[in-house]
Amino acid sequence: MSVLLNKDTKVLVQGITGRIGTFHAADMITHGTRVVGGVTPGKGGTTHLNLPVFDSMKEAVAQTGATASIVFVPPAGAADSIMEAADAGITFAVCITDGLPTQDMVQVKSFLRRFPVEKRMRFVGPNCAGVITPGEGMMGIMPPHIYLPGRVGVVGRSGTLGYEAASQMRAYGIGISTSVGIGGDPVNGSSHKDILELFEADPDTDAVVLIGEIGGPQEVEAAAYIKEKMTKPVVAYIAGLSAPKGRRMGHAGAVVSSVGESAQEKVAILKAAGVHVAPTPSDIGATMAKVLKVAA
Repeated sequence: MSVLLNKDTKVLVQGITGRIGTFHAADMITHGTRVVGGVTPGKGGTTHLNLPVFDSMKEAVAQTGATASIVFVPPAGAADSIMEAADAGITFAVCITDGLPTQDMVQVKSFLRRFPVEKRMRFVGPNCAGVITPGEGMMGIMPPHIYLPGRVGVVGRSGTLGYEAASQMRAYGIGISTSVGIGGDPVNGSSHKDILELFEADPDTDAVVLIGEIGGPQEVEAAAYIKEKMTKPVVAYIAGLSAPKGRRMGHAGAVVSSVGESAQEKVAILKAAGVHVAPTPSDIGATMAKVLKVAA
């Protein structure tokens, strides 16, 4: 079983006719993703990448039976695109777009909560790398060739460090069940804890890599869940050990503004929860290999 995405998932691409949407949709198709169409208002009835293009998500879902969507829409329209996907009955969506106003994401979160829990769309992003199930498909912008299929889940705010973790583990022969980039914005669709719950329930995931950074409470919430509920080993790396308090570093959400948000505090809390914390980014693979007792 894979988490969130498998070879049978029917995927729509919102913004498929744009330059970025075209590039990444073609890459997704090349690597096995079952892309069944795209949505660009005003271009309905045309084809692009040999796929049908629709004016609206409701029309696209009705015609294709898609259950998932990925958003490559500029910031000004991205929030509306996410809400349109949910309203059309999509059950899982990813938004890659960077630069969404925080107020727009607050509106998106409020909109999604109007749906009953069992019908609520699971949303990953924005400003994220997306999701990949190696050997089956991807909804995102990651380089698929570095991901070896396997039994370790990855969840992280930093897409680049997610790639690094996958590449390092590949060198040890350790593969990935699913890798999820949740994004670095202060308000996002899915938290570390949300994805950890999926990995804990997945019989084909034996261990998890968690990649965090300064700012926000997500890693602390994840530590509490790990301590109370997780039965699988977790390896973590927290970026920003040398970041000064009060200054934004990289991601929009990466700023230490209160107690418990510095890298040092998060590392201490995770260690207290039984997490194996890699001291540097170059030690992620080696730490996981040690936990899984994989020979170098």
